[in-house]
Amino acid sequence: MTNSVKNKDTSCDYSVKPPPLVRNEPAHSVIALTIPADYAGLRLDQALAKLLPNWSRSRLQTWIAENRVILDGQITTIKQKVWGNELIQISPQDTIVESTHVAEDINLNIIHEDDAIIIVNKPAGLVTHPGNGNWQGTLLNALLHHAPQLEVVPRAGIVHRLDKDTSGLLVVAKTIEAQTNLVRQLQQHTVKRDYLALVLGEVTQAGSVDAPIGRHPIHRTKMAVTTKGKSARTHYQVIENFTGCTLLQCSLETGRTHQIRVHLSSIGHSLAGDPVYGGKPGKTGQIIRQLLVSFPRQALHAQKLALTHPQTEQILGWEADAPEDLNNLLQQLRQQSRLEIAE
Repeated sequence: MTNSVKNKDTSCDYSVKPPPLVRNEPAHSVIALTIPADYAGLRLDQALAKLLPNWSRSRLQTWIAENRVILDGQITTIKQKVWGNELIQISPQDTIVESTHVAEDINLNIIHEDDAIIIVNKPAGLVTHPGNGNWQGTLLNALLHHAPQLEVVPRAGIVHRLDKDTSGLLVVAKTIEAQTNLVRQLQQHTVKRDYLALVLGEVTQAGSVDAPIGRHPIHRTKMAVTTKGKSARTHYQVIENFTGCTLLQCSLETGRTHQIRVHLSSIGHSLAGDPVYGGKPGKTGQIIRQLLVSFPRQALHAQKLALTHPQTEQILGWEADAPEDLNNLLQQLRQQSRLEIAE
């Protein structure tokens, strides 16, 4: 299903943080969780912070102190240790919340929607979540307009992100319960995410990159492969070879910031068009070189998404074709590569 709404008013200054809106956040239904076995030894508040990353640690601690968190049928304390497989029930309370996120009438390409989830095909150029310099005009603002009930779900149900100039599929949770379930699936690496990536250089065989990613030690706005980073694994296979570049399918086992871009750059195959981690095209004809250099964004598209539905427990999958700009680039590369081989 595709749902389109009108374009936003581009006369607004989206770089300016809007004033907070004060609203009453109604109580949610009871959230039921099971503590994973690998959380053994953690304090209860630490375990809940990992299971519910969209809630602040202080709010979770407040709920525990107010006896809104029940562990195996008993009230508990913040410092209570957990050992795995405990049953947790949380009853969130009414709270007064300040929010700077406003609903905006922005085009959305919705691939699927039901009572629990929304699958969005995000275009390149759309920021996923408000932040410095992009306080409005984001996917989050569009979601609040499309589904106003998302106002009471942390981050409007967003559980993972795509970079501004990466296109493709994202899942959004419509309820707290669905969000909690999806976050856990992401933590367990059971959500399947496959990307199309056009890289510089000729890749001849499939492979994997298993290298930790963290903040660049000097350029703090960038990520890098670093021993101090978090574990990250990317698998790739060759889809098509062109002269001087290769189309790969990349599969994420983890989901670190800029993971594919950093990993591919680290093995000498930067994404075409990547303004941060990109390199220069190697030995190739002038026309192909110009095509690669002039592509205005990183050539990365989240093509496939598969997960277990949080309500029905069915395994569902979706696929989004490459957008027009990337598809046109691939067609031109295909044509020009044939001409160069013929010469």
